[in-house]
Amino acid sequence: VGFEAKRFEITNALIITDKVISQLAFFEKALKSLEKENVKYSVFDRVSIEPTDSSFKEASQFALNGDYDGIIAIGGGSSMDTAKGANLYSTYPADFLDYVNAPIGKGKRVPGPLKPCICIPTTAGTGSETTGGSIFDLEEMHAKTGLSDRFLRPSVGIIDPENIKTMPRMVAACSGFDVLCHGLESYTAKLFSTREKPKDPGERPAYQGSNPVSDVWSMRTIEVVSQNIVESINDPDNEEARESMMLAASAAGVGFGNAGVHLPHGMSYAVSGNVKEFTPEGYPQEKPIVPHGLSVILNAPAVFRFTASSNPEKHLKAASLLGVDTSSIQEKDAGNAIADKLIELLKILGMPNGLSGLGYTEDDVEVLVQGTLPQHRVTKLSPIEVGPDELRMLFTNSLKLW
Repeated sequence: VGFEAKRFEITNALIITDKVISQLAFFEKALKSLEKENVKYSVFDRVSIEPTDSSFKEASQFALNGDYDGIIAIGGGSSMDTAKGANLYSTYPADFLDYVNAPIGKGKRVPGPLKPCICIPTTAGTGSETTGGSIFDLEEMHAKTGLSDRFLRPSVGIIDPENIKTMPRMVAACSGFDVLCHGLESYTAKLFSTREKPKDPGERPAYQGSNPVSDVWSMRTIEVVSQNIVESINDPDNEEARESMMLAASAAGVGFGNAGVHLPHGMSYAVSGNVKEFTPEGYPQEKPIVPHGLSVILNAPAVFRFTASSNPEKHLKAASLLGVDTSSIQEKDAGNAIADKLIELLKILGMPNGLSGLGYTEDDVEVLVQGTLPQHRVTKLSPIEVGPDELRMLFTNSLKLW
């Protein structure tokens, strides 16, 4: 990291991390690397796990108060996304909602290049080190939203499997399921050639829909994750499995960072934002929390049963990449093949049985639907158009998976 900071002419860095990561050995290693290259630094270690608009604003103010010429994120998606937000709002100060995705915010374009940003992931999950996305909980709305722009993409990612050896089991599982859905969703998303064409090329969204380039990355992601997710979680000492998962996370980022994700992610934002009591092992226990990857994967079986008819051939290929023997499966059953495999993985790894396992009931479905409807950045990438009725059906079918 010292070498990269010097290469980008960073002389005074803001390091963004959380309190747990700041106490680990590899964090100290990063500081020594910066010191070796005479790079000054300050540490902001108050990143909120599953960040909120309040925590983004706090980090942005911290960045604004210092004379920093570069940002370094060390942590999971929460730290990396917070770093992107702090970089943006300290470089081009504005009302917070100005840059937030429309229709929740104003969706204004980022005016220009940001400070150099180096991301060092410590989970095998979000792939945020490769994307122009930055996600947070908008507290007043009880749902996630975010920032999305090509200028938000980090300058470089330093991917070291040594940094994920101490991931708690549940963190590894939720992160891994996020990677898997990144691959599946970007591969099955609405085709780029069917998207509405804006008059100004600058108005093209960062998420373009599935395309021949993103498919290469997404297909490889699905394959690698399906082969390594169980082993990487059940045997943390399996370095090869964890290394493969970390590589898949970054590959997925390249794929979905180009194509975009769709309904499992769009629905997940309301699931995370309306949590009441759920607090999984391995995560901070101060407040209820649904880890991002878990809120995504629990919607996925119902979604892929629903979207399979849009492109049965592609969905059947996805099932095959998941390790399903598709030799005797007809295209009309492709969605069930994907769903059954995902449920099998959820059972093997001891995950909750659908949204009911997080404390949700049929009485909550309408709230979840309303929290999903504004998520145009991703819901508009669904290969089948959805409205309130379709979302009600999908959430209802996600309450119990087996």
